[in-house]
Amino acid sequence: MLKGKSAIVTGSTSGIGLGIATALAGQGVSVMLSGFGDQAEIEKTRGRLAAEAGVKVLYDNADMADGAAVAAHVKKAEDAFGGVDILVNNAGIQFVSAVDEFPEAKWHAIQNIILNSSFHAIKAALPGMKRKNWGRIINLVSAHGLVASPFKSAYVSAKHGQIGLTKSVALEVAETEITVNAICPGYVRTPLVEGQIDDQAKAHNLPRDRVIREVILASQPNKRFIEVEEVAALALFLCGEMAKSITGTAIAIDGGWTAR
Repeated sequence: MLKGKSAIVTGSTSGIGLGIATALAGQGVSVMLSGFGDQAEIEKTRGRLAAEAGVKVLYDNADMADGAAVAAHVKKAEDAFGGVDILVNNAGIQFVSAVDEFPEAKWHAIQNIILNSSFHAIKAALPGMKRKNWGRIINLVSAHGLVASPFKSAYVSAKHGQIGLTKSVALEVAETEITVNAICPGYVRTPLVEGQIDDQAKAHNLPRDRVIREVILASQPNKRFIEVEEVAALALFLCGEMAKSITGTAIAIDGGWTAR
């Protein structure tokens, strides 16, 4: 059903974004990647994905903090693929601080890269989806779009905002064949999180297994990481025909975190 369609997945050079891009490509979807990283490694990833899936895979180093650059990113994908059928807003950054000490530049950067880039990408991609009367928009949010944690005011605010954006746009296009949903993972096993485990182990002088259980997954009742493939599988389902009536939702995949 997805073969021959095209997608943008922002923040897709590693982690969850790359996992979703890989899953989409495996279903015959051409994909536009974006994100940080070593350019040689990114090109190697792009080439491998294209060769393995037999689809067109492109990379664009668009600045997700710049609304005009995000719109240009969408236009580049539309020109290359003849349109954009699937948009996955996954780009994000994090910074932790007490709110009264939070650097204003960091606050604005988090809003720009998470919330504002989602708005600009949706605004740019939606007209083409309306012309085709088909589209799938998925905002990769977080459990922090549903609940809060201290010292993460900017991230939590941006993620709550993404859920509001998801619901509003879903209502606007409810009578079309375009769906808009949010996926809200708990802690996912990614290279970034693996590095955090090592850092916390050194900081607390604890073995890795205790850091995972008592520090990283303290809020996650099932005490195991969500795997990237689980999130990608949910994204694929939301893109499929059997999910055509699922829209305006924020779906938690968090090991029970938000059930408390």
